[in-house]
Amino acid sequence: MSESKKSPTSGENGEDTGKTQEPGQEKQAKRAKAKINLNRLEMPKQSPEVRRHNFDEVATGYTYEMAMEEARRCIQCKKRNCQAGCPVGIDIPDFIKQLQENDVEGASQVLKRKTSLPGICGRVCPQELQCEKACTLNKKGAPIAIGRLERYIADWERIEGTSSMPEIAPATGKKVAVVGTGPSGLTVAADLAVWGHQVTMFEALHVAGGVLMYGIPEFRLPKEVVQREVAYVKSLGVEIHLDTVIGINYSLDELLNGPYDAVYLATGAGLPMFLGVPGENLNMVYSANELLTRTNLMKGYLHPQYATPIKIGKRVAVIGGGNVAMDSARCSVRLGAREVNVIYRRTRAEMPARLEEVENAEEEGIHFHFLCAPIAFISDGRSNVAAMELIRMQLGEPDASGRRRPVPIPGSEYIMEIDTVAVSLGTSPNPLIASTTPDLETSRRGTVVVDELGKTSKARVWAGGDIVSGGATVISAMGEGRLAAVAMHRYLTE
Repeated sequence: MSESKKSPTSGENGEDTGKTQEPGQEKQAKRAKAKINLNRLEMPKQSPEVRRHNFDEVATGYTYEMAMEEARRCIQCKKRNCQAGCPVGIDIPDFIKQLQENDVEGASQVLKRKTSLPGICGRVCPQELQCEKACTLNKKGAPIAIGRLERYIADWERIEGTSSMPEIAPATGKKVAVVGTGPSGLTVAADLAVWGHQVTMFEALHVAGGVLMYGIPEFRLPKEVVQREVAYVKSLGVEIHLDTVIGINYSLDELLNGPYDAVYLATGAGLPMFLGVPGENLNMVYSANELLTRTNLMKGYLHPQYATPIKIGKRVAVIGGGNVAMDSARCSVRLGAREVNVIYRRTRAEMPARLEEVENAEEEGIHFHFLCAPIAFISDGRSNVAAMELIRMQLGEPDASGRRRPVPIPGSEYIMEIDTVAVSLGTSPNPLIASTTPDLETSRRGTVVVDELGKTSKARVWAGGDIVSGGATVISAMGEGRLAAVAMHRYLTE
């Protein structure tokens, strides 16, 4: 066989290495194809059998070698679709390019230009619906693992004990109050501090971090990671006052009439919604918020080392299909439940939870019941929940969310025995600030009304995150914070 007629040489992954000698454009095309590696690297994680019994982080993260290998898959597109897909506009190709050159510190510096929370975003943001969805290689089903690389860089900094610091602008003499220390508040505080403003944050709880601390379990987002990124924001010159409730300790008007030139509201949405069905006030019917706050913020998972006991029965039902429902179900497994059931009124395809979290829950033995909804909780005669009555559903026409509306099927009621319930139907903002600020416009749902840049109806006040959306993702809250920070900076300087 002549040299020009030999079969193509294959690499380790069965890809064309481009060594076949073929003329002209066909040869160049094959060489270009050989450079595209579609073998996306999965991230190592604890086995289901082991992780069911601990609150350690499930995903253990990339090694250095894995991170470099995954970064090399990036083809550095001229059109930055991935960056356009990021709500905070992280320079994704640039930080990956630094990794391709084995410069992790340089990659961190690029990240810190647009985000102060890379360790958090790399873990809990739905990259599959944002930057990775927009990745060119997603057309082949193998997008770059952008979130995993972001997490690797943040973890490398933490392990190395270093921190990339941006250049701080000269002091402007302007003072800003940020109410709430969740992802939106931390983003605004960091941006405004870098631009030279004096920022003070007010947190109602005894620890900073907001929903990142009370709402997301240790096995998904270690508290050490959150506190390191809070410490980074403080290192920019931001002051944080804990145990301070705006609406009680100070009113919004007192902040504005005092030393502050502008205020950003980022108090989240911690008020749980309920079903409104008979028996919902029985013992052992939790809101998901209470269950997760006791478990996470109050260290219930470390009882008796921490004095926060959480009573979990043997048969648990979690009502809802979002990430909070998945967190509640997976916490219940780790807290000793023998059987955990997720009750969702639509099908698996409509579940708002991340696919990764649903798959993790299934691996951990959690049962899913679709197209059904509770219509009553039944007592054991001693005011404890002992069972629930469910009705089967079918999907009708799409509702305002674009998902098909679940419709009850008459006569399809049935009973399921359970002894613990966690209701996870969403949340709304605490009405405290709105009730003490008459000229702050709110919606029917209690959310604060803002314009496209986060400006409220009240002069010198902006808002963002769950207090505006009613409950969304960490990265969308950060994106709203970034837009508001730009608008606030413009107001303060112009």
